[in-house]
Amino acid sequence: MGRTRAYRWEDLPREHVRPGVSRAGFRGNDVMLCMNWLQPGMEVRPHSHPEEQLVMVVKGRMRFFIGDETVEVEEGGLVRIPPDVVHCGEVVGDEPVLNLDVFSPLRRDYLHLVTYQTDTFEKA
Repeated sequence: MGRTRAYRWEDLPREHVRPGVSRAGFRGNDVMLCMNWLQPGMEVRPHSHPEEQLVMVVKGRMRFFIGDETVEVEEGGLVRIPPDVVHCGEVVGDEPVLNLDVFSPLRRDYLHLVTYQTDTFEKA
């Protein structure tokens, strides 16, 4: 087993995805957390993935388009996005949003976000 460490989102390597969108990741064996920093006016990109996604809006307000449904989520709110459902989210208002995504199982396409944890796991 690797070394146990504590981290802060603000100190983790952050990926700048596109204008107005950046993220950082943290993982366990079978689950991944991804903190997103979102700016008003960011480009919205509908997508899907095989992992289940749970979302918590930590700060601000978002509108999610999940399949044929639309839901607004404010600070402290939670929403579930089922596997393989086309979805996206946009900032509501003119305040930046901080949202936490939880993915299960691990998003293999996001493993580059957690390379700083390599010594914590025997196998990625």
